[in-house]
Amino acid sequence: MENVKGKVVAITGASSGIGEAIAKHLAAQGAKVVLGARRMDHLKEISESIHAHGGTAVYQELDVTDSSSVKSFVAFALEQFGQLDVFVNNAGVMPLSMMNQYKLEEWHRMVDVNIKGVLHGIAAALPVFEEKDNGQFVNITSVGDRWVGPTSTVYSATKFAVRAISDGLRQEVSRNIRVALVAPGATESELANTISDPELKKMAIEMFRKETIPADAIARAVAFAIAQPADVDVNELVVRPTAQKAF
Repeated sequence: MENVKGKVVAITGASSGIGEAIAKHLAAQGAKVVLGARRMDHLKEISESIHAHGGTAVYQELDVTDSSSVKSFVAFALEQFGQLDVFVNNAGVMPLSMMNQYKLEEWHRMVDVNIKGVLHGIAAALPVFEEKDNGQFVNITSVGDRWVGPTSTVYSATKFAVRAISDGLRQEVSRNIRVALVAPGATESELANTISDPELKKMAIEMFRKETIPADAIARAVAFAIAQPADVDVNELVVRPTAQKAF
């Protein structure tokens, strides 16, 4: 994809799952990827794999709940490559639970990572994009950004918020800055591992094993949004397994 080649793309939550798939797919398309997450050992392995396949990747430890960490991540991308073209807000957690389980710490964690983490990404990258009057945000949400059911109340609320933030940001930025939202359905990832309720976790993992698409399907959607000509802004992409009908 010619419009991907040579672009510098920073990706949060890049140590596994969708973030890892995005990094590898974009690097294979010729992008220079900057990987951020807390698990440095995973980032090192992914970066080495990208290099082994002829791609370009660097990595830095990143905590999206800390605004200074995200600013440092953007500064690192600029230091390494002299530019930043795309910022992918991918980091997220999904500790599902019923409201009357009162898992306040998990609620706060979802708000901190899923909402504040995206805002921190915007606050760090937008000044770079505004200075050159060009750039793109790709925000990864979930089909939970338009659907809510038992156990997903707080999780869906955080994804509804990111959808609203994305649309508002799109309208506020200059005509040369793009904002895309990619909403995955059931996708192979480690998200179910963040569920603390053993029975609910078991049920979620069994569901994901039964009816999922590979993380690379989401990576291809992200690449599609990035690859469009500068005057085309793909605002929303919903990507589900064909068999996923209920939500």
